[in-house]
Amino acid sequence: MARLTFSKASLTAEGARLKTYERYLPSLDLKRRQLLSERARAADALAVTGRDIAALRERVRAELPMACDLEVEVAGLVAVTGVEIAEDNLMGVRLPRLVRLTLDRRPYALLAKPEWVDRLADLLAAMLELRVRLQVERRRLALLDEAVRTITQRFNLFDRVLIPRTRDNIKRIRLFLADGERAAVVRAKIAKAKRAREAQP
Repeated sequence: MARLTFSKASLTAEGARLKTYERYLPSLDLKRRQLLSERARAADALAVTGRDIAALRERVRAELPMACDLEVEVAGLVAVTGVEIAEDNLMGVRLPRLVRLTLDRRPYALLAKPEWVDRLADLLAAMLELRVRLQVERRRLALLDEAVRTITQRFNLFDRVLIPRTRDNIKRIRLFLADGERAAVVRAKIAKAKRAREAQP
């Protein structure tokens, strides 16, 4: 930090700096509140997806307990073949959003598999979609956490460091200048009194 000079020019510069900080602070606060709101929405969406995954697991356990039969090969019934992710720009923060998920259902011999495999393939497709959505929502939440942390640090820097320090500098400069003016007035009075004494015969 530059050394503080006690002059009128320095007082003007500090005043301009304070106005800039105070003008910038509300926009930082607004951005912080908007990011916090979006973060809360993202956390809710992540929680909903997590509950949907848990509910789907329970549904598979209840409807298809025979899926645990190790003799029936169910691996590779459904696979993800494409994921399209778009980016939302929220106040300079690029957030991923799942647009489309392409799943491939592998063909299998109908007579070689039990009839419940079709239902299992449907549920596996739903689970894959939920898991991909969960990954995107986790990434979105992580990016929002980072953005909230950064904007909160900036807000605190302005609110708790820069603005109070600048106000303190202005106060110190004004005090110094006021002391200098008082000292000049006192010196002028002393000089005037001295001239008056010297002028007397």
